[in-house]
Amino acid sequence: MAAQTRQRVVVTARRLFAEKGFFATSTTEIVAAAGVGTRGALYGHFANKEDLFLEVLEAVESDLGAKVAVKVTGSNWHQRLDQALAAFLDASLEPEVRRILLIDGPAVLGWEKWREVEARHGLGALQLMLDGGNAEGSLHVEDSEAMSHLLLSVVDEAALFIAHAKRPKAARAAVGASVAALLGGLAAT
Repeated sequence: MAAQTRQRVVVTARRLFAEKGFFATSTTEIVAAAGVGTRGALYGHFANKEDLFLEVLEAVESDLGAKVAVKVTGSNWHQRLDQALAAFLDASLEPEVRRILLIDGPAVLGWEKWREVEARHGLGALQLMLDGGNAEGSLHVEDSEAMSHLLLSVVDEAALFIAHAKRPKAARAAVGASVAALLGGLAAT
């Protein structure tokens, strides 16, 4: 029963945070919408609203990783890397990703904690693709660890640019072209 209550709180908070944002959503509203009784049901599972937000953010990140993985179908690691980064940028247009991950994430958790979550979900995958591309010869990267950090920073900033743009679709097109050009420079000659 406790696991079901926790899951209902997380699912409800995720929906409300995506619709209204973290700061405009109260714990009372989450509890009522989840139908779990009192705020004690929420605080029995989470120390505070920020801890609940962190769990929601982790769920959004996990789901995003699964969505990106489906889009990665290239025949070599250079193509797969390009597809993965493009899929991440496309996802930054989705209201849930935009609001929870890109707008509220840094504001609620602070830049360092948000960046830590981002790195945990994306950094290893980027390094794996860079190492794979080096091994097969489709990419030429001197230091895959350093480059994976740089690429994560590039796509995070690109996604933040899209999330905060007045015209997100135009911003997505602009940053997509720039990221593709950057990746072209990593192609093995």
